[in-house]
Amino acid sequence: MARVCSSSKLHDRYRYIPKFLLYMSSHSVGMEIVEDVVIVGAGIAGLTTSLGLHRLGIRSLVLESSEGLRITGFAFTTWENAWKALDAIGIGDSLRRQHYLLSSIVVASTVLEKPAVSEMSFKGHAIRCVQRRSLLETLAKELPNGTIRFSSKVVSIDESENHFKRLHLADGAILKTKVLIGCDGVNSVVAKWLGLQNPVFSGRSAIRGNAHFKGGHGFEPKYRQFVGKGVRSGFLPCDDENVYWFFTWTPATKEEEMEDNPLKLKQLVTSKLKDTSDEMKSVIEKTLLDDIISSPLRYRKPWELLWGNISKGNVCVAGDALHPMTPDIGQGGCSALEDGVVLARCLGEALLKPVVEDEEYERIEMGLKKYGQERKWRSFDLITTAFMVGFIQQHDGKVMSYLRDKFMLRFLSGLLLRKAGFDCGKL
Repeated sequence: MARVCSSSKLHDRYRYIPKFLLYMSSHSVGMEIVEDVVIVGAGIAGLTTSLGLHRLGIRSLVLESSEGLRITGFAFTTWENAWKALDAIGIGDSLRRQHYLLSSIVVASTVLEKPAVSEMSFKGHAIRCVQRRSLLETLAKELPNGTIRFSSKVVSIDESENHFKRLHLADGAILKTKVLIGCDGVNSVVAKWLGLQNPVFSGRSAIRGNAHFKGGHGFEPKYRQFVGKGVRSGFLPCDDENVYWFFTWTPATKEEEMEDNPLKLKQLVTSKLKDTSDEMKSVIEKTLLDDIISSPLRYRKPWELLWGNISKGNVCVAGDALHPMTPDIGQGGCSALEDGVVLARCLGEALLKPVVEDEEYERIEMGLKKYGQERKWRSFDLITTAFMVGFIQQHDGKVMSYLRDKFMLRFLSGLLLRKAGFDCGKL
């Protein structure tokens, strides 16, 4: 639990308030808060790590800069490796019941006069498209009250005594922690403190959306993808009424300015997908403007993971703060779930041992180093593979398009399944 340093008069004033509420108001009364584990970011990686630690009996505090859970992106393909991670933290069955089991992936080229089509069965594989809101709410509900503190943006980090890290928040609050975990996305403050470079722009952008069909959409439970003419698009049903879709392209300068205008984004997608299937067009048409977002695609240079600091002392990063990647193999969210399980396990091994004076920091440091070693090559592989798959699928050169459409569609689909064969293990 948090340790609160305050005057006895202040303690009397707040003694009937639950401890998590006392914590949330502490910045306004000048108290100093000390935590064992602070996680920055209540996204997939942050909440998975927190829940993993909770399952092991270790309390953590999650700081989230937004006012509520962030559901940007709407949904994501949840491959087998993700389900192993979800099962490890005990929420897999609940999410399975809410989402379709997909039967196959169908990839079609829009280049040739007679479109090349490749279908690969998912038989023997558990693949679903999980709504981000459902996942985050399920994770949050499993955590003790007061674990997540919203509207808490970390602006700087510095050293404190006894290896503690001091966090300065935008609202003026100051926290100290034995362990600091950065799950704060592509613009991570924690990654910057570790010395990692900012993710680089891939030259491509993505538009994503969610179409709601009241009464049912009628689509088969298949992952449909379309490639060619410099764009990549597709859609996946999440459940009876919701369909997630995506569109990636290399934007011109004027198109980059559309990022905050959903009407123009919808018009752009419609104009670019004239040669795609009627089903894809109907999904775009059905999407409300509030359910469309756009973002540039960034990635971490993979070689940076080989000589950069994934962890340093009692600080580490996970999720997009560690391995931002392009979405071309659908492993961003899945690998964040893997991170959470591996990190909770490695940190648990360090924190659950009997406390020996002057050894706790060394155990934490070794635990985070072990986590970094486990995740380094996996992250390197996923970032590299995603970039290359995106390059091939979205290339509009004649030679590359011919080779892709004639020989590589099935190979690329199989590559998605091979990268999903990873097992992060148990807690």
